[in-house]
Amino acid sequence: QVQLVESGGGLVQPGESLRLSCAASGRIFSINAMGWYRQAPGKQRELVATITNGESTNYADSVKGRFTISRDNAKKTVYLQMNSLKPEDTAVYYCHVVARSLGTVWASDYWGQGTQVTVSS
Repeated sequence: QVQLVESGGGLVQPGESLRLSCAASGRIFSINAMGWYRQAPGKQRELVATITNGESTNYADSVKGRFTISRDNAKKTVYLQMNSLKPEDTAVYYCHVVARSLGTVWASDYWGQGTQVTVSS
């Protein structure tokens, strides 16, 4: 099994920055894609950004140019640097990892518990 622990959420004013982190642990054989999703009240969960194990990235149009996703494979950690935050970025942010556990053949999806990001003046 794989466990994900997120950190870095909080309350900030519009225009400010936050950095989210998500560390994977457990019986991990390999990690493929890593990413961040978010869910605002009354809305469906949506993709924010993803990064493959080849460092290819993909962003939602709403965050392009403001958010940057990165990963540290040695630390099994994915980051989301969020700049120029807007009130519409307010949501619970979830870490997502596609990983293969030791003793298994196929990779599976894993989700973090979520971290609240609130952007308000």
